Amino acid sequence: MVARRNVTHHKEQMLALGKYSIGVGDRFGHQAKAQLRACLKAARQGVDVIPVWNKSNREHVTIGTEPSSVRAAADAAVRELGWTKPYHVDADHIRLETVDRFIPHSDFFTIDVADFIGRPPEASSVRAFVARHHELVGRVEVPGIDPPLRISRADVERVAAKYLFAVQEAGRIYRHIEQAKHRGALIAEVSMDETDSPQTPPELLMILAAIADEGIPPQTIAPKFTGRFNKGVDYAGDLDQFEREFNADLALIAFAVGKYRLPAGLKLSVHSGSDKFSIYPLIRKALARFQAGLHLKTAGTTWLEELIGLAEASGAGLALAKEIYAQALTHREELCAPYASVIDIDPKKLPSPQSVQGWNSDQFVAALRHDPECPAFNPHLRQLLHVGYKIAAKMHDRYVDLLKRYEPTIARNVTDNLFERHLKPLFIAAAG
Repeated sequence: MVARRNVTHHKEQMLALGKYSIGVGDRFGHQAKAQLRACLKAARQGVDVIPVWNKSNREHVTIGTEPSSVRAAADAAVRELGWTKPYHVDADHIRLETVDRFIPHSDFFTIDVADFIGRPPEASSVRAFVARHHELVGRVEVPGIDPPLRISRADVERVAAKYLFAVQEAGRIYRHIEQAKHRGALIAEVSMDETDSPQTPPELLMILAAIADEGIPPQTIAPKFTGRFNKGVDYAGDLDQFEREFNADLALIAFAVGKYRLPAGLKLSVHSGSDKFSIYPLIRKALARFQAGLHLKTAGTTWLEELIGLAEASGAGLALAKEIYAQALTHREELCAPYASVIDIDPKKLPSPQSVQGWNSDQFVAALRHDPECPAFNPHLRQLLHVGYKIAAKMHDRYVDLLKRYEPTIARNVTDNLFERHLKPLFIAAAG
């Protein structure tokens, strides 16, 4: 591990992420204006929600795009719509071997070290961490958490053995970016969500202590929460447990900011957060209680709204949406394999291509649009199409030509989905 550094050591002004921010994926690069219009609607209601356009290396490789395209689309949308507030471009889920292509074009870096969790660090690193953090052993009183945490030395050793290597890897990646980009010109997020088991609140506290040791100034941290955060559908899990855990995490972040001199604006990031309607009221209540911020990453929900817009347009748009579904069903296993930890699809509940071929526009839209009160909504079909963007990527020109042809219908769906189902229930109600 590097020598301990104070993360507020440098005096230069750091690039700061706003209190509320929304990560917006735009896989095919045509919806930046529609997404930004949702943030403009929120601003007109007195709430600043900062847009962060994100696209992962995996998505760039699949679609055949470059990180420069995300910056270009964001800049063009901001310019054309007259957005005068901050905005950012996220190098999403980067690792040391993938980050370089993003550095010239991104100012937000989601440092993904989930795959390094559980790798054993050097024994001397664990011993040094335990010796340095005697304050973590025993009765730890955290405002907002009752009763106090009770952490044994063995607990600290166990957590360090599990997470210290991952945090050290985050430090290596951060310093690589910092050297190329300059400390004050980037926003860092540490992501540990794509792993098997959630981090408990005491584990999060110890992870934050290790992050401070590494000299990383994170502005958001994305832990794995209890329950399932499947792509494009609602949260699946114990709501009471999630609420307790989320509140405890907010309390621990506020505590760690003071204890370890982490950035004052440090906040939780909820990945695969799109469409988690049942937890939005719980999050909103917790944010108000702690006067805390939030980063919500929505990812592929925009791609699904493109499909909904195509289906609504009928004609060639509906025909292409049906074709994409049929091909996604044929290639289901290979499409789903990379996303196994964030989807739950019952193949028996997927309609046959023949059935879907007979649907009209309203039937296709009702099956795909995430309206839990609609009896025709099919979460299995929605999840399959969520990961089925690779089918559209292979069509490329055919798909993009129809995006342009039906742009007004698609854009309306993208804006309404982002504002009505995400920004409004989370941030505007929270501010009110």
